[in-house]
Amino acid sequence: MDDLERRIAQARGDEPADLVLRGGRVFDLITGTMMTGDVAICGDRIAGVGAYDGRQVIDVADLTLVPGFIDTHLHVESSLVTPHEFDRCVTPRGVTTAICDPHEIANVIGLDGIRWFQKASECLLMDLRVQLSSCVPSTEMETSGARIEAGDLAQVMGHPSNIGLAEFMNYPGVIQRDPAAMAKLRLFAGGHIDGHCPQLTGRDLSAYVAAGIRTEHEATTAEEALEKLRKGMRVLIREGSVSKDLVALQPVLTNVTAPYMCLCTDDRNPLDIAEHGHLDHMIRELIRRGSPALAVYRAASLSAAEAFGLKDRGLIAPGLRADIVALDSLESCRAQLVLAGGRIVDEAAFAGRPSLAPVGRASVKAPRVTAQDFRCAGNRSETPVIGIIEGKIITDHLSHDIAPQDGDKRPDPARDLIRIAVIERHGRNGNIATGFVQGFGMKRGAIASTVCHDHHNIVAVGANYDDMALAANRLSEIEGGFVVAEGGVILAELALPVAGLMSLEPFETVRDLLVPLRDAAASLGVILEEPFLQMAFLALPVIPALKITDRGMIDVTRFEIIPG
Repeated sequence: MDDLERRIAQARGDEPADLVLRGGRVFDLITGTMMTGDVAICGDRIAGVGAYDGRQVIDVADLTLVPGFIDTHLHVESSLVTPHEFDRCVTPRGVTTAICDPHEIANVIGLDGIRWFQKASECLLMDLRVQLSSCVPSTEMETSGARIEAGDLAQVMGHPSNIGLAEFMNYPGVIQRDPAAMAKLRLFAGGHIDGHCPQLTGRDLSAYVAAGIRTEHEATTAEEALEKLRKGMRVLIREGSVSKDLVALQPVLTNVTAPYMCLCTDDRNPLDIAEHGHLDHMIRELIRRGSPALAVYRAASLSAAEAFGLKDRGLIAPGLRADIVALDSLESCRAQLVLAGGRIVDEAAFAGRPSLAPVGRASVKAPRVTAQDFRCAGNRSETPVIGIIEGKIITDHLSHDIAPQDGDKRPDPARDLIRIAVIERHGRNGNIATGFVQGFGMKRGAIASTVCHDHHNIVAVGANYDDMALAANRLSEIEGGFVVAEGGVILAELALPVAGLMSLEPFETVRDLLVPLRDAAASLGVILEEPFLQMAFLALPVIPALKITDRGMIDVTRFEIIPG
């Protein structure tokens, strides 16, 4: 018999199932009721729910079975580990499908980065879906390591991991009908196109949605989410290491809206995952805050599958992928057993995966900098300042009086006004731009990183120019990563040699190294819970209101560089 005939035979009980999960409760996401019975599995598919015999039987008595969770938008690179280690980190927590946009690595090494992710998807236990990056670079107001146009995307469209076009961040390009944007939209017409349009409203939002863009993860208020839902978008509730929108959007998630809402993490590092969780954390929090369990688990699986056209998953039902999570309870959402495509997720399964050589080594080609490079010239005391909003990637556009001294506007830690600089690191032009940021609480020293969305140049913040230079130069020596410096000494660092974005170490090692990094940042007076990723988003010129790139301070509302 072929696979189809075997599945039918096992569903009828004409032959034993390959695997039976015996004695659990199945949460039915259609009716919202619990079903009792065995779950029979044939290969990578569910054969049936009822009374079954199996060649292998696993006792799941007293456990609740739910469909595997689907993270509908994330950047694996933001986990700071390779796709293999990301798989090992989150799949045991019940995430059996992840829909990623590899535009972080694509901004560094172009199509080679996308192809590497596509190859990785063939090796993992989870089903990693690789969307094709729509905006490399995100705008024309930054210098990235690569440029990807519609013709380039056409070269990598045929891989089975692809669903469609990843988040279209250049929303002005869409609504103004920019020819390059139109070419990409036409290439994926009729397919799935991810959205990214923070604070867009009214007719501009209608124009954006009219382009065929159907999902959105940038809603940060209930009002914004509701307008986007009413215009036919699927809203993805996001809870990352920096972007924390769950509390604001939780009231919107009801049994009525759940078919049109999903969950995503966007950017989440291993320390946060270890301390709090991944999608399992979101599920627990949503239920704790009053969302119906049916709505939450629909958003985590069935609604996500429907939103992205993944018709073969999202329910525990005959013929669908055997992506199953056995929980101690719906409320606690702690996985006791995970099946991904019928495979038991355990260390033996992880050890049996094919390996994949890293790419993007020696990608940091920044000029060596000195303290003098961080001076901020200007004759006017009135100065634009990036205002951090903790837990958000949006920022305030502030203005402060900073009087020049000897031709330099100096950091003023007493007012929490510290220097921020972006240094081009791809070997293109050696640009260095400086400005001011408020919200770190930093009193001394500096921190620097090559995780700098989405161009991934070097970003440095500091109260001392010498320490900023030390930290930035150290990044070239370690092939990228995070560095904390004070008084001419490196206090802590994490090397990320894969494109300056990902470690070659196990996720446990990266998790453990993030602790002294956080502590070192705190020793400088930094008050942010997650300073490194928070810093990374200060250079993203598609998120309001004020940002900085290697070309200068960016007024995102006007979508223009502020004259120096």
